[in-house]
Amino acid sequence: MSSVFGKPRAGNLGPERLVHSSIPEINVAILGCRGAGKSALTVKFLTKRFISEYDPNLEDTYTSEETVDQQPILLRVMDTADQDVPRNCKRYLSWAQAFLVVYSIDDRQNFEGCSQYLEIIAHHAKDTQHDYPVLLLGNKLDMAQYRQVTKSEGMTLASKFGCLFYEVSACLDFEAVQHVFHEAIREVRREQERSTPTRPLFISEERSIFHQAPLTAKHGLPSCTFNTLSTVNYKEMPTVAQAKLVTVKSSRAQSKRKAPTLTLLKGFKIF
Repeated sequence: MSSVFGKPRAGNLGPERLVHSSIPEINVAILGCRGAGKSALTVKFLTKRFISEYDPNLEDTYTSEETVDQQPILLRVMDTADQDVPRNCKRYLSWAQAFLVVYSIDDRQNFEGCSQYLEIIAHHAKDTQHDYPVLLLGNKLDMAQYRQVTKSEGMTLASKFGCLFYEVSACLDFEAVQHVFHEAIREVRREQERSTPTRPLFISEERSIFHQAPLTAKHGLPSCTFNTLSTVNYKEMPTVAQAKLVTVKSSRAQSKRKAPTLTLLKGFKIF
């Protein structure tokens, strides 16, 4: 089942026309153990609302037309429904271009379960010889007084697997949640740019084959010289190493814009 969110573009476009438009598409899968708040994050991002009850067995894919850095994108979000361990991983490994791995900061076991997902993604990247952007997300920041997982522990785990790290609250902070999803889009774009083949740069170096050597006159014949011949030897310039520094800041300001009415989700209680 797939639901469509976002405003239609100009013109008389139906849902199918919107989904199959020429806008670039990016697929993002949200992974994590039961109780991490995956569905709450998904609905917060799509509707600016927080859900308190949902069906933990419900898995769905949603589509939203976003604008990130003045560029339109059709974002597909798979809200997975794994229970306590990863299962049937192929359904999202072969589909997604980026992954959000979510845990609850007030649940130690929930956090430890994230390692399994990060390991699976790392093995998949190695098997396919392709880098996939991964964002590790500590959810339920509003429950900080019951915190069982420190921020430094989350950062350490993210550093181990080379992924970005954020802490957010699906209950309170829409802007921080939106930033995480938009950053996933940016990471996919960066990876696509890095994967695009480019022509290597060359410098030329002239190398002489023959040196000018005058012939000695014999028997009264005039002397002559050979002109210097040269060939071009190309050397490839080394690729400049790239480094990236990410600074994470979360805004606690809650969005005051009027939230749209959610009508397409089933199994959720909205308030």
